[in-house]
Amino acid sequence: MLKLYNTFTHQAEDFKPISKRRVGLYSCGPTVYWYQHVGNLRTYIFSDILKRVLEYKGFKVKHVINVTDVGHLTSDADTGEDKMERAAAKEGKTAKQISNFYLKAFQNDFRKLNIQKPNVWAKATENIKAQIALIKKLQDRGFTYKTSDGIYFDTSRFKDYGKMARLNKEGLEGGKRTELREKKNITDFALWKFSDNPGQRQQEWPSPWGVGFPGWHIECSAMSMKFLGDTFDVHTGGEDHISIHHSNEIAQSEAATGKKFVNYWLHGAFLNYKGEKVSKSKGGLFTVSELDQQGFEPLAFRYLCLTAHYRSPLDFSLESLENAKNSYERLKNIIFEIKDDKKTNEKYLGEFDEAISEDLDMPKALAVLWNLVRDKGASGKVRTIKKMDSVLGLELFKQERFQIPAKVSRLVNERERARIEKNFNQADNLRQEIETLGFSVKDTDAGPEIKRKT
Repeated sequence: MLKLYNTFTHQAEDFKPISKRRVGLYSCGPTVYWYQHVGNLRTYIFSDILKRVLEYKGFKVKHVINVTDVGHLTSDADTGEDKMERAAAKEGKTAKQISNFYLKAFQNDFRKLNIQKPNVWAKATENIKAQIALIKKLQDRGFTYKTSDGIYFDTSRFKDYGKMARLNKEGLEGGKRTELREKKNITDFALWKFSDNPGQRQQEWPSPWGVGFPGWHIECSAMSMKFLGDTFDVHTGGEDHISIHHSNEIAQSEAATGKKFVNYWLHGAFLNYKGEKVSKSKGGLFTVSELDQQGFEPLAFRYLCLTAHYRSPLDFSLESLENAKNSYERLKNIIFEIKDDKKTNEKYLGEFDEAISEDLDMPKALAVLWNLVRDKGASGKVRTIKKMDSVLGLELFKQERFQIPAKVSRLVNERERARIEKNFNQADNLRQEIETLGFSVKDTDAGPEIKRKT
């Protein structure tokens, strides 16, 4: 039985889908005004692992990822510039050109990290009618009100607002300041924003309330329910979405339909840099391409993400990535030497299944894999590893082996010359230096044999 930690109930639960063998999965996607950094991408690796585990368990998954290409303002308080409009002005392009460019870059990151494509890339700008229809439902049910800058959701009308995040609404009310503006409650949020000067924005649409554009939160509710139904199985995202974005999604969706919105909410923890969340102020905003240019295979970052549970913070540094890279390369080089005996090892496969079934315990699953490859007496390694890799997504059989670094090759050649000259002390010193770089050297009749240390 697969157990998943449900953020809404704050406990691990047996996973029971709405349909017997089908799962509806929605993941909050990117706002495509700039490149996604490794902190963002950790969340998508987590949702990819979830999808792979579900498929490994025999479920057919319909996966939807939204693309926010309008309506995400620079402030969570429904103020500031639209990130897409600002990026378009900065780069001297249209908003559509900006969104297409950065979506393509994001999809390229998916390919590099071996993250499976969703069944649906749901663009906000292509689903405006669904968003307007949802707002109209909320209006008909008495959950909206109008201000000078838009149509807002009245959170006081929704009894359990903020339940998942365990928000203290009284404490929030006590903290009202100027940001309340015309809102009735500090937690109220925009469903539709009016254009300040209709006709000047690149992206705006007519609506029953006036020319404008949708709020960020309504997009996810409208598109997830359009493609997955009023109630669906699993919603994923980063833990930073719990208190505002996902709380707002729940409120507006359930207020509109009168039904439960999502059965299982799963949230990934932050990627930390120097002890704090990867951010503009703290640094660590590497892109996959930037790491690739520095010699880090993108799947080494995926490997690093698997070394920590998705609900636990993961400390990122170039040093930790270097360690992950070395472990990943050692693993692939060992696997390269294994011969296929056309068997499957049920013992290790059972241990692996047990690990992934306990709320996607990937560090434990990775340890099971290492135990298998190091077990000299184990049979069925190749086929068992292939089954495991269908979940891990590390492409362990894609390449033959990793190249020996130039520095290691130079040291090996120097050592070989020292041996020929019978300078055995120098040869031993060079061997030790080679080993500190993560390699071993074995003398054979055909010459030195170099391997990654395991």
